[in-house]
Amino acid sequence: MTSKADRLVLLGTKGGPAVRAGGAMPTASLLEMDGQSIVIDCGIGVSRGLVDAGFDLRRLEQIFVTHLHSDHLLGLGPLVHTAWTTGLKTPVTIHGPEGIYGYWEHFLHSMSFDNAIRVYDEGRPPLEDLITVKTYAEGVVARGPIKISALRVPHPPVENCFALRFDGSRSVTFSADTAYFPPLAEFARGCDVLVHEAMLPEAIDKIVQKTGMGEKLRSHLMASHTTADDAARIAMAAGAGHLVLNHLVPADDPQITDAHWLGRCASVWDGPVTVGRDGMEIML
Repeated sequence: MTSKADRLVLLGTKGGPAVRAGGAMPTASLLEMDGQSIVIDCGIGVSRGLVDAGFDLRRLEQIFVTHLHSDHLLGLGPLVHTAWTTGLKTPVTIHGPEGIYGYWEHFLHSMSFDNAIRVYDEGRPPLEDLITVKTYAEGVVARGPIKISALRVPHPPVENCFALRFDGSRSVTFSADTAYFPPLAEFARGCDVLVHEAMLPEAIDKIVQKTGMGEKLRSHLMASHTTADDAARIAMAAGAGHLVLNHLVPADDPQITDAHWLGRCASVWDGPVTVGRDGMEIML
C-alpha cells in the first residue's frame, strides 16, 4: 500500500550548470517511496533543496547519479559531507556510471584536512567508512522493495548516461539527459510518472546569445536534448500516467511561460503534463 508520504520532489529543474539570480537550480530530485529515500542527481544546491523539502539529511540513504555532467554531479560530495556534519551516522550508497569512483576519491582527498579534524575534534565516524560507491550499467541495478533499472540513453558526447526506472508500489521513470530516443518509451512502459527532460528549440538563439558560447553550444543542445513535444511523444508511446517536464532548457527566461511548454506537449498528447519547478512536490 502506498504511504501518504510517498512523493517525488523536484529539487532543481534547470538544464545546464549556470546559476542566475531568481532562476532555477540545476538538476536534482528526491524520490520517497515504500519507506525508502533516494536522491536522483546532485546539481549544485541539492543540500538546500532537500532541507527546504523537509528532508532530514541524517536520513540520507541512496544517491543515484545519471551521468557525470556537472549540473548532475557538482553537489554530490557537498551533500554527503553536509549530511555527515549534520549528524549522519548510517551508511550511504552512491550509485553512478563509470568514473564515479574517481569523483568520490578526489572529493575525499580535497576535504582530507576537514574530515580528519572533525573525526579527531568532534568524535564523528570517519566519513569514508559510511560511504559505499557502486558503478552501474544498463540493466537491473538493484532488487528489493524497489526494483531499479537503467537504460543507456544518447547524450553525446557523454557515453555513459542512463535513464532510471524505480518500480515499487508506484513506478517512476527519469529520462536523464537524452536526445529523442524512442526505445525510452518501452523502458518507461506503463509508469505512473515519467520525469523527462525538455527543451524549447525556439529559445535556443537567446541561450546562445546569453552565454556567448556560439554555434558549438547550439549544436550540442540540438544533438543531445529532447524538445518538449518529443518528450510528450515518449510519454504517449509509453502509456505514462503523468508527464513531468524537468531539466528545462531554458529554465530562467522570464518570457517563457508554462503555456509555451504545455502548448508543445498538447500538440501531440492530451495526457496530464506538469512543468517542473524547484521545490515542487508530486504525491505518488
